[in-house]
Amino acid sequence: MTNMGVIAAVIALGLGVSLGAQPVFAGDDDAAFGGECVMGLALGKDIQTDCSVNTVYLGTKYCFGNETARKLFLKRPDDFLLQAYIYHSSREEAAADAAKQAEPD
Repeated sequence: MTNMGVIAAVIALGLGVSLGAQPVFAGDDDAAFGGECVMGLALGKDIQTDCSVNTVYLGTKYCFGNETARKLFLKRPDDFLLQAYIYHSSREEAAADAAKQAEPD
C-alpha cells in the first residue's frame, strides 16, 4: 500500500470510528477484536482477555485487561479506537505479507 493509500485508510478509519462504524470482529466472539484488550491494541500490544471487564460503546462490545484500562478508554474512546484500528490493521497486513512470502512459487 502506498503512503497515500495508508493516509487515506487512516482518515477513512478515523471517520468511520467517530461515526460509529462497526469494528473489526475476529472469531465467534461477540466482542470487537476477538476479545483482545482495546487499550493494549491502542498501545501496540497484543493482550488477550476473558472479556470479564468490558464496555459497550456505540453498540459494540469492547474488552479490557483490567478496570483501569476501561476507565482510561472511556475518557477518549474515539482516539483509542483509531489507534487500536491502526495497530490491528498493520498487524493483519504484516501477517498477510508473511503468508504471501511463504507461498511456493
